[in-house]
Amino acid sequence: MQLNDEQQGAVRQWLADGASLSEVQKRLKESFGISMTYMDVRLLVLEIGAEVKDKPEPQPKTPPPEPEEERYDVPPDGEDGIDEEEAMPEDGAAPGEETRANVRLTLDQIVVPGAMVSGDVVFSDGVKARWLIDQMGRFGFEPTQPGYRPTDADMRAFQVQLRMELQRKGYM
Repeated sequence: MQLNDEQQGAVRQWLADGASLSEVQKRLKESFGISMTYMDVRLLVLEIGAEVKDKPEPQPKTPPPEPEEERYDVPPDGEDGIDEEEAMPEDGAAPGEETRANVRLTLDQIVVPGAMVSGDVVFSDGVKARWLIDQMGRFGFEPTQPGYRPTDADMRAFQVQLRMELQRKGYM
């Protein structure tokens, strides 16, 4: 369908004002009584040399804060009262396994999906736990016994061993 110069001018003006193709389709019907399919409107716009303005992309909304996970504060280097030399692996320790104060830390060879690094820890009282650090740097800790909390000494040993192992593997 051919539009006259007045109708083509109106279409160009609507598009310049930011109308979408579907809005042009509606306005043609309302203003001029011309019923066109969406594809016909699209071809018409190409034919008269008009351009559809791109709508500005919506700004992404900031995600809501995630719920706080139970965390153990890790003091800055040198402030934890633990000599890192004491935390070095004992002779005969398996590769990737550190021991201190009867706390054993291992890193997974194959990382848990969604994690940057993951592994297991066995505390001095024999309770096992899975741990991970995800790509956002968040720490996850899941003991095999619900509600279990390691002693402060075990937790400090775990933190030192984890920091040393992460440094050794190039994560820090």
